[in-house]
Amino acid sequence: MLNSRIRDVADYPKPGIVFKDITPLLADPAAFAAMTLEFVRIGRELGATKVVGLEARGFILAAPVAVNGDFGFVPVRKAGKLPGEVHAVSYQLEYGEAVLEIHRDSFQPGDRVLIVDDVLATGGTAAAALQAIGECGAETVGVAVLLELSFLPGRARLAEESPVLPVTSLLTV
Repeated sequence: MLNSRIRDVADYPKPGIVFKDITPLLADPAAFAAMTLEFVRIGRELGATKVVGLEARGFILAAPVAVNGDFGFVPVRKAGKLPGEVHAVSYQLEYGEAVLEIHRDSFQPGDRVLIVDDVLATGGTAAAALQAIGECGAETVGVAVLLELSFLPGRARLAEESPVLPVTSLLTV
């Protein structure tokens, strides 16, 4: 059901790229609910107490997981978007460098975190979030994504960061 709700958009955002558009899935209440409940199941199985959503589509997926799973929700944002004291992590992109930020007080000792995002591609954003969560004193118990692009090195990148970290993708292309 989920795969049929993801639309391929050719040559977006640039020629040669096939963008995986999840908006049809989000517009289908049954598909959105099924995806959310599967992420909730994963979080409960891993003993999560908090769910991190990665900017920006990760927010859309992670917030209902937090509500339905009775987990706390923590946004990880691009630099300059969070008020208050933040912890920042710089990381490399294919085309440059980026910075992620998280509130320093987002976690309590013993918090167990599930990272939720829409797509696992190169793994850079998830790896940076993993680092930030650890530096804030919490333990990441897993990464769950809607779609994994298996032709890119995201899973291998996360395995380098944390060899035993479970990475779950609901769909793989």
